[in-house]
Amino acid sequence: GHTTGPSLNNDKLYKFAYSAEVYVGSVKASLQRSAGYRFSSGVDVNLLWRNPENDDDQLVKITIRDVQVETVNERPADKNIFKGKSTEKIIGKEYLEALQRPIIVELTRGKVKNFYSYQNEPAFTQNIKRGLASLFQLQLHSGSAPEVDISGKCDTTYNVRQDQVTKIKALDSCEREKHGFTSHNPILDVSSKSTSATTYVLEDSFIKSAKAEENYVFVLNSRRKTGSKIVSKQRLELKSIQAGPGLLAGKQVAGVIKTLDSSYVALSLVAEPVKSECKKCPSLSEHWQSIREHMYPDKLSNAEAVRSFLSFIQNIRKATKEEILQIIRSENKELLPQIVDAVTSAQTPASLEAVLDFLDFKDASTSVLQERFLYACGFASHPSEMLLKSLTEKFKGDIANEEIRETVVIVMGALIRKLCEREGCKLPAVLEAKRLILNRLEKAKKDDNVRMYLLALKNALLPEAIPLLLKYAESEEGPISNLAATALQRYDPSFLTKEVKATMNRIYHQNHRVHEKTVRTTAAAIILNSNPSYMEVKNILLSIGELPLEMSKYMLSMIQDILHFEMPSSKTVRRVLKDMRAHNYDRFSKTGSSSAYSGYITRGPDVSSTYSLDILYSGSGILRRSNLNIRIFDRNAELHASQVVLEAQGLESIIAATPDEGEENLDSFAGMSAILFDVQLRPVTFFQGYGDLMSKMLSATGDSMNVVKGLILLTDYSQEIQLQSGPSASTEFLGGLAIDISGGMEFSLWYRESKTNVKNRVATFVSGNAEVDSFFVKTGMETTLEVETSLDFISTVQFSQYPFLVCMQMDRVESPFR
Repeated sequence: GHTTGPSLNNDKLYKFAYSAEVYVGSVKASLQRSAGYRFSSGVDVNLLWRNPENDDDQLVKITIRDVQVETVNERPADKNIFKGKSTEKIIGKEYLEALQRPIIVELTRGKVKNFYSYQNEPAFTQNIKRGLASLFQLQLHSGSAPEVDISGKCDTTYNVRQDQVTKIKALDSCEREKHGFTSHNPILDVSSKSTSATTYVLEDSFIKSAKAEENYVFVLNSRRKTGSKIVSKQRLELKSIQAGPGLLAGKQVAGVIKTLDSSYVALSLVAEPVKSECKKCPSLSEHWQSIREHMYPDKLSNAEAVRSFLSFIQNIRKATKEEILQIIRSENKELLPQIVDAVTSAQTPASLEAVLDFLDFKDASTSVLQERFLYACGFASHPSEMLLKSLTEKFKGDIANEEIRETVVIVMGALIRKLCEREGCKLPAVLEAKRLILNRLEKAKKDDNVRMYLLALKNALLPEAIPLLLKYAESEEGPISNLAATALQRYDPSFLTKEVKATMNRIYHQNHRVHEKTVRTTAAAIILNSNPSYMEVKNILLSIGELPLEMSKYMLSMIQDILHFEMPSSKTVRRVLKDMRAHNYDRFSKTGSSSAYSGYITRGPDVSSTYSLDILYSGSGILRRSNLNIRIFDRNAELHASQVVLEAQGLESIIAATPDEGEENLDSFAGMSAILFDVQLRPVTFFQGYGDLMSKMLSATGDSMNVVKGLILLTDYSQEIQLQSGPSASTEFLGGLAIDISGGMEFSLWYRESKTNVKNRVATFVSGNAEVDSFFVKTGMETTLEVETSLDFISTVQFSQYPFLVCMQMDRVESPFR
């Protein structure tokens, strides 16, 4: 009548054959093609004691004997590391002895109430025994309940049919200390799926056989063919039942255990963490010497540079502050920026302390390194509160270089957003940084300071900053109002309230005051992008034709692009176009050189990437703004991979042309602003003011200015897994990018032509590692992929006659994918 749990007969010895196998392979590979090993042994089980008052409370002794270790799949003799070696040689004498020491399990109603073993045993052998003990835990009625075993406290469901029991464990629900991290954006991250099932066959109310299987699958979201799989299997089969030792007398469990062996202690069934030491791993400085040559600036657009960068980060994560500082302090100027990229990307407390110790923000001569450090902070895959706190302290202190001071606060904005997206909005450091930016913006008098805090808000995307941004967009002049409007453009449409749209409509239609074309077109883009009403679209279409020439052409291109690229508002636009007052030849035949166009760079089963290029000219034919965006999408996420905006204003005087309405008093200026992987970078100025322009034009070589150059860590995923059979497994995916974006603008008064060129040089490398670590042997696999590519966007304008001649080119080289 034992209905609740398995029951052993008195005076019997149950002899089982046990095996545990692990396999590591690629996602689609069969188990026969995977790497792995098998641990097999005999297992003796006998009943020691039964509670006189409760039949369902029993002490069971489990002993492992005759241990064997072998490879799980056939391998050639020269590749088989186990061949010709005894188990003792493979595992080690002390481990083998520890494995064969018996454990005692107290089973109450089929669940392991207590697990007794020897205290000073190696954690690894304890875990193998825990994995075996967990197999003896089962209930004999269907139902779900939390259950504690080697994996932690997990939701477990039992299905019972006559003599067969199936146990399904929801691995996602297991409560135990978890180690690891994920990447910031889902597109750059890794997806995982895990399953665990055990099937028991019972005979005479005890286990006749048990088969358990656990599967873990990890795939790159951006390319689901790339990934790894870890499988763990356990088998227990009853071979014979013999006469065994008799039962021990006693009323209490504790007393029985003491008489048996006073060295036994009750331990948790949940696995202990085990990390095997690396025996032949190179030191950090030895590793650096081996990759150093790939890290020179001229080699940065090669995939090999990224591979070296990623392996360097892995080693920095294991290093001490002193080891890191030793390398930073001994290296030359050419290599230091790349070392700073790697040390900052490692994101450990030691690496942050080392780089902050090394950098002196009061010294303007090392501003290149300070900037590389700050941008690597902005791109951090899982930033800590400590990092934001350190930057806030730096910002409050002395910073010699004004541009670095700007960059610090811009990057603080990016970190606020990343921490908020991970439920960290209420952390003290985040609250302090938010307060600092918002309060100082309210009090800022100088334009440069206002600009700096607006750029920080453009990264932080705080809902509470929207009213401030609206104020600056509507009431300020030129660059400031433009910056506030482009910050609003980055918010998810769900944040753009009625008030935001009313303000954008006032700016676009100039209800209260005259605004510049750049701000008006941004306002129109915000309206058209955030679920516009029928009347909003109609009013925009009716304005085309009343606008300055080039702006009319630009707005027309924007509307046509919405239709051709089937953007969300295209349905509403089509409804409006049925009205002849909005849709007629007079409006739709506007000439000009401005344009807006979107298209696909790649379309794949997992992710697609699009580019959009829009160019707005002034009436005199000089470039006013060109805006190139590259975005990456998958089914449920989006990543703004890059944006390069070239802007120019007040250049009409050079070619004796008339400025457009409202732009008569603009200062001469040209510059560039970039967003990279959702982080707004500090804008770059080509020239400011007429004198600066003339000196640069006379000495102009058309050389492009560097916007961003460096190594960025994009995919950063690490998970530790406890396998049911005892060993621990880990999986790690690292993906990086070497990037070199530069842009240039040249004018030729002689040929009356202007040319802008944006060059993008990119190399990507991703490596995925999955391994099972059993202390005496490791098994694993590495999967890598790499791409090198370059994209150039060139636009040439000849303004010797009207209409101007415009040529737009996108140059793409072949991109080998390995």
